[in-house]
Amino acid sequence: MSGAPGRPVRVVVCDDQMLVRTGLVTIIDAQPDMEVVGACADGRAAVDLARKERPDVVVMDVRMPVLDGIEATRLLAGSGVPDPVKVLVVTTFNLDEYVYEALRAGASGFLLKDAPPDRLLHGIRTVASGAALLDPEVTRQLVGRYASRIRPSEDVGDREVPLTPRELEVLRLIADGLSNSEIAAALVISQETVKTFVSRILSKLQLRDRVQAVVYAYRRGLVS
Repeated sequence: MSGAPGRPVRVVVCDDQMLVRTGLVTIIDAQPDMEVVGACADGRAAVDLARKERPDVVVMDVRMPVLDGIEATRLLAGSGVPDPVKVLVVTTFNLDEYVYEALRAGASGFLLKDAPPDRLLHGIRTVASGAALLDPEVTRQLVGRYASRIRPSEDVGDREVPLTPRELEVLRLIADGLSNSEIAAALVISQETVKTFVSRILSKLQLRDRVQAVVYAYRRGLVS
């Protein structure tokens, strides 16, 4: 789901700290192309509110009472969830293991709470549009730190991956944390061609976004 043309992006904010929650609501509601349709202080309330309001994006804290942001994300955006809701995780902890688990649970990306307001707003718009929000440098650090947890004990091999050699090459570069422009430069192709390859890869592997593509590549032993 994404903001339809002519109407604001509908957002639910979930954070157990009142000052943070109020600040997020104020920043988001001040934008002409966004509106906050609900705010809450725990994961269970976020799940109930999101299922009721069907927002375009849920801005979700990680550590909360009753139900944490990871489980709430899994219930809203996890595999097998019909009509999943897009979740943007906002956390105090850079590369905290909970953030990794939230991405596995189905989050479309994450930001740090000390990020400037314009980055938060860009993140909401990015996730609402259907794209993933995972900075290339953060990707490198994330998979570097957690590769042992997502890499299989044995390599699956290219033959069992339904991609062409060129698509495999692009997938490996995505997993290495390269942006579209960096992939284009590395392969000497246009950014539009890279976007086409990325779309094909996601479609063939039935993945939602680049975040899932990175995890897929490491799980299948396609990168080291």
